[in-house]
Amino acid sequence: MKKLFLGLGLVAGTFAFAQTSPTFGLKAGLNVSSISDDGYEDSKSKAGFYGGVFMNAPISEMFSIQPEVLYSQYGAKVTSTVEGSGLGTTYTSKSSNSINLDYVTVPVMFQFHATPAFYLEAGPEFGFLVGAKAKGDTTTTTTTGGTTTTTTNSGSTDIKDYTTKFNMGAGLGIGFNFTPNLGINARYVAGFTDINKQSDGEDGTTSVDNDNNKNRNNTFQVGLSYKF
Repeated sequence: MKKLFLGLGLVAGTFAFAQTSPTFGLKAGLNVSSISDDGYEDSKSKAGFYGGVFMNAPISEMFSIQPEVLYSQYGAKVTSTVEGSGLGTTYTSKSSNSINLDYVTVPVMFQFHATPAFYLEAGPEFGFLVGAKAKGDTTTTTTTGGTTTTTTNSGSTDIKDYTTKFNMGAGLGIGFNFTPNLGINARYVAGFTDINKQSDGEDGTTSVDNDNNKNRNNTFQVGLSYKF
């Protein structure tokens, strides 16, 4: 909760610095997200959606602060293999999954307006997990006494209990306003925090240590914004 209040405090604090009345708007677009591949054989990017609201508060002729509240789909397509043996049996389990991580994110962007239409931006992003699922196929090959069997299972697994609830990153982007109301924006958000739970939580749930691997969200965003 302290992290949530910190994010909200930064948003509220923008009013104190605003020199003119802030403007409000909507924005939406495409996420091309990935997860750092520590512990995975292969990790590929996946497409998702983001959308939400923002407030732009000018603090001078060339600078402004833009806090946002967005629903944002992160994740990646990953492949991993687990091998083992015991009591005369060996097995290999290979999984190919699409990891879907849904967040409510609160970016706070500090913008430099090089021209009235063109700007650069940078700032922190705070994310709060609302859903996490792994969807795909797992193929297991088992060999016992010279006999080999192969089974394949498909489905969706809720992994929210194994994923950290808070995510933090930093965004760097550019934007261009076609009109005073309509604009386009591109942003890269690099994650700082590990998305894996590394130990048992206070709520008593069992977490996944992922062999002490650390995986972080990374996302490229592009979309449109509309100011009222």
